Amino acid sequence: MPDPFASPEHPRPHQHRPHQDSYQPPPAPRAPLYQPYDPYTDDPSHSAYPPSEPPPDPTRLTYPWQPRPRPPEPPQPRVPRHRPLGQHSDIRVLRGAYRRQRRVASLTALGYFTLFLILSAFAPSLMTSTVSGGLSTGLLLGLLQVPVTCLAIALYEHSARRRLDPIADRIRRQSELDAKRGAGR
Repeated sequence: MPDPFASPEHPRPHQHRPHQDSYQPPPAPRAPLYQPYDPYTDDPSHSAYPPSEPPPDPTRLTYPWQPRPRPPEPPQPRVPRHRPLGQHSDIRVLRGAYRRQRRVASLTALGYFTLFLILSAFAPSLMTSTVSGGLSTGLLLGLLQVPVTCLAIALYEHSARRRLDPIADRIRRQSELDAKRGAGR
């Protein structure tokens, strides 16, 4: 009796198919998905070719008893005839003078304003007292802030003209001479 659940593609082991040959050759093997790498090429630039040896290092000794080579002597620095401009004593004097000037001018203007604020906070009776004609002391001190600031600026300019400009002119002349000497070489 035929098996109703058997399929013709997958027969049961005990069944025999008369229409098929009993021998079938095995299928041909598939080609690999990649080609094998051939490490032996004649091209020296090929990555499988061994790298060439680096040139010998002159500091590396061949034998341990070999005397070490003397290192090359560094070139002697050239001594300039004149001191460089950045090391000049006049520049240090000029920097110090400008620093003092800035401090004096800033402290004059800011010091007066700070005095005005302190008197406003801690001496309100003094600031509200009248000087003359209904003008209070606080208003008078506030109006004097502008002339005090202008006085600080005028003092700064006067001392710069008298003390700093001669030093700056001397440094300028010296740098022009150094530039001419450098261009002549």
